[in-house]
Amino acid sequence: MLLSPLVNHLQTSLKKTREGVFAKLSRIFSARKKIDQVTLEEIEDILLSGDVGVVTTLHLIDRIKERVKAEGYQDSTELEMLMKNELLSLLESHIEEKTVTGVKIILVVGVNGTGKTTSIAKLAHLYMQQGKKVLLAAGDTFRAAAIDKLAVWAKRLDCELIRHQPNADPSAVVFDAITAAQARQMDYLIIDTAGRLHTKSNLMSELNKIYRVIQKKVKDGPHEVILVVDASTGQNAVNQAREFKNAARVDSIFLTKLDGTAKSGVLLAIHKELNIPVKYIGTGEKLEDIASFNPQSFIDGLFLRE
Repeated sequence: MLLSPLVNHLQTSLKKTREGVFAKLSRIFSARKKIDQVTLEEIEDILLSGDVGVVTTLHLIDRIKERVKAEGYQDSTELEMLMKNELLSLLESHIEEKTVTGVKIILVVGVNGTGKTTSIAKLAHLYMQQGKKVLLAAGDTFRAAAIDKLAVWAKRLDCELIRHQPNADPSAVVFDAITAAQARQMDYLIIDTAGRLHTKSNLMSELNKIYRVIQKKVKDGPHEVILVVDASTGQNAVNQAREFKNAARVDSIFLTKLDGTAKSGVLLAIHKELNIPVKYIGTGEKLEDIASFNPQSFIDGLFLRE
């Protein structure tokens, strides 16, 4: 279910995508045209233009062709139902919530500019609203501004923060944060990391080092690795997710800036090509503008008639 601010906010956030790609699809669906190769090619072109990606687009077209042939659909008014069903099938995935004894360690990764620090604050706020004790760790020591920004959020949230001086060893921050979280009996430790450009191998190596430090302190940690992705970057978001997955495991996606882009179709590509589920979506700049990702609500929002 949506956490806040409910389904209508999600539908509003999807307005740009809905008015772009999916408005074009809706016009085809309502045209009562025969389902033929020309119609399917039109749909394929529209999906590709909406950053759905080649692999995902071809998968959807192939599935529609199979169902049209097997189930005897005749005109394009039936395509909307087919498309919704196939999108739902594509997006539905089970996120296994691990049972954790003690502190749940969440490692948050992502490229600079994706909204990572704000997303961390939203997560902390969400857990604190549930009555949980949260500790933040400023593991992005390469930028003083990143440490300061997280400190501002921590003060605003009245949330504890572990920080070192700029250019300190990020792994040392993580080590101290885990020690503090265990001593203070925290429920969650959320660790920020440097905004690594996914093309920088040395920075990816640093991420691996952090991962190893966590495992030395907590054998089954980190318990969750969340990649923050900016929806407005389109197919580049898929490339980022692929590189981070290769570097240090990615369990789920926090998709930000959904309200400011027409490229929400990239969410479909991430699911299909990388098998990484989207767990949270950002629907604005406020702390409350976070929603758990619900495939049905997302699809309904894409095809909403206004």
